[in-house]
Amino acid sequence: MSQARENFFNLHDPTLGIARELAPGLTTRVFNGEQAMLSIVRCEPNAEGALHHHPEEQWGVMLEGSAIRVQGGERIAVSKGDFWRTPGNVPHTIEAGPEGCTVLDIFSPPRAAYRRPGAGFGTAET
Repeated sequence: MSQARENFFNLHDPTLGIARELAPGLTTRVFNGEQAMLSIVRCEPNAEGALHHHPEEQWGVMLEGSAIRVQGGERIAVSKGDFWRTPGNVPHTIEAGPEGCTVLDIFSPPRAAYRRPGAGFGTAET
């Protein structure tokens, strides 16, 4: 594979990226860069993540479906096209809607726990 080609990916290819099972019904494929990290999270209908926090800043983009974003003690409905910022160390999670959802998470700097396959959110809480 050419050096240029190794930096191209597809959202719908489940064979790419580093696989993690975040919680029952929540899986992700992680793509690492030098200064940022992308995570494509797929949530089954009504799946819920664990409340957690980490020092890295996180942005989320709802690509498909709907959910409740729990962040900083608030519950905020989000749907396709919505995006949000989660500052470092702010407790957060997601509760998928009845049709499930797909979220693009962007971390800066990259999260050390997500640089390898595994399970959980990679924090002390999970």
